[in-house]
Amino acid sequence: MKVLVLLAACFAATLAFDIPEPYKWDESFKVDYEKLDEQHKGLFQAIFDVCAAPADAAALAHLKDVIEKHFRFEEGMMTAADYAGYADHKKAHDGFEARLKEGQVPVAADDVKAAKEWLVNHIKGVDFKYKTLL
Repeated sequence: MKVLVLLAACFAATLAFDIPEPYKWDESFKVDYEKLDEQHKGLFQAIFDVCAAPADAAALAHLKDVIEKHFRFEEGMMTAADYAGYADHKKAHDGFEARLKEGQVPVAADDVKAAKEWLVNHIKGVDFKYKTLL
């Protein structure tokens, strides 16, 4: 998970999107696909839940599960639409998911912060590129 901190720092340095406090999805994260927006709300909530209870193995397991399901769904939409940015987008997903799978409880505060930053920067810096294309 320490790699997440470095990854988040790199994204923050290049993209610098504000991290909402409280950590909750809002309209500024809307990608204009109802199912994806609903899933993104769930990702925010799952990260928030890990932040609130970093020693809760069930919360971390839930985060891992919703991430995996969301990534596969979103990637399916991309492949169905023959989205040109699919390969790079999938690499970003794979990298985050691999690091998340390494996570154990208790989750360090730096790792939670990195996950928060990654999600915000990924949605606004990467997901927004597929608006109107899927």
